[in-house]
Amino acid sequence: MKEVATGEKAKVIAVLTTKDDYAKEELERLVETAGGEVEDAIFYTRKPDPANYLGKGKLEKLKAMVEVYEADLVVFDSELTPSQQRNLQDVLDTRVIDRSELILDIFAIHATTREGKLQVELAQLQYELPRLVGSGKVLSRLGGGIGTRGPGETKLETDRRRILRRISQLKKELKEVEVEREVQRKGRVENHIPMVAIAGYTNSGKSTLLRALSNTDVLAADQLFATVSPKSARVKLLSGREAVFVDTVGFIERLPTQLIESFKSTLEEIAYSDLILVLGDLSNLKRLRRQLITVEQVLAEIGAGNIPRILVLNKLDLLDHADIAAIEHEFPTAVFVSAKREIGLSTLLKHVERALAERENLYELSIPWEKWGLFSSYRDHVTVISEQYEENLIKVKFICSPELYSKLSSLKLEGGG
Repeated sequence: MKEVATGEKAKVIAVLTTKDDYAKEELERLVETAGGEVEDAIFYTRKPDPANYLGKGKLEKLKAMVEVYEADLVVFDSELTPSQQRNLQDVLDTRVIDRSELILDIFAIHATTREGKLQVELAQLQYELPRLVGSGKVLSRLGGGIGTRGPGETKLETDRRRILRRISQLKKELKEVEVEREVQRKGRVENHIPMVAIAGYTNSGKSTLLRALSNTDVLAADQLFATVSPKSARVKLLSGREAVFVDTVGFIERLPTQLIESFKSTLEEIAYSDLILVLGDLSNLKRLRRQLITVEQVLAEIGAGNIPRILVLNKLDLLDHADIAAIEHEFPTAVFVSAKREIGLSTLLKHVERALAERENLYELSIPWEKWGLFSSYRDHVTVISEQYEENLIKVKFICSPELYSKLSSLKLEGGG
């Protein structure tokens, strides 16, 4: 976002490709999150012009609006080619960005961890590279003879090489982080701690839900993409068992492909989870239906389409009883909660435990007293049904995953069950 005086918001003109109130509202929220304010908007629903995206009449109108509002920035709610972006900036004499660059800017604002900063920088450089090349077709002709030499061309080639080196370095560093994440993931698997991913559209309340369930100080803000890096916390279920809940990066329509690629290891946390809580925002029902479609599309895209899930509809406190009844009819399997008011959390945890138990079985073991301490160390990962104390052993019935049972079965009394 273009720098303006301290405390002032950048003046923005928006260009939308659909007369859809939802799209306009979302773009305004994105601009606001990035530190700007939409002063006015124009709509262009025709086929994009290869050179300037807009037709001659709309381009003249946009130029007049930029001058009237003294706009710092023009934001297109669509993808611009490098040449379109360059041509528009030449005509309008102000900075022009598209939806992808705007979202990348917001991610850069909210990236606080080392991994998050690396991922955002990688995405930004991958976005910038073709635009650097696009700013001078001469790049493809470097070294091609008379008329292809000059300081401008040399600088572009130098910048391109610098960006390529930096991209290579970032990928190497992210690979190291990915290895660390894999070690942590294996540790959870070996300790038989189930993982529950909280996924949903940006600003649906994922961080607030994790905070309410875990009683931890997870940042929760009324902003788009407030969470860039995943945050996890252990949550004690109603049976006393524990599960790791992970708050993941929010989804949005037309999430930039550069971000999906750069955040691959982060999004894999969802793909490796045992259960997904798909969180929806009840504050706008029209928006809810559309956002849930987007969430399902992204889950499929990252390889998480077949993981069991629970639909959790948040911000229940904003609805009246009539609205709730209608939504319950439309989404009969959903769990309704208010993460902010901590309403419905016990019901949600019951559903989580039930869903996790569907992949578990009932077992019985006769365990010698001297090995009971080892069994007890797994109490947070099993559901004990009954314990029968005898002279030399304890007979215990419990529910757990087949993988954990294969480990616990080594504790049984020789010749016993």
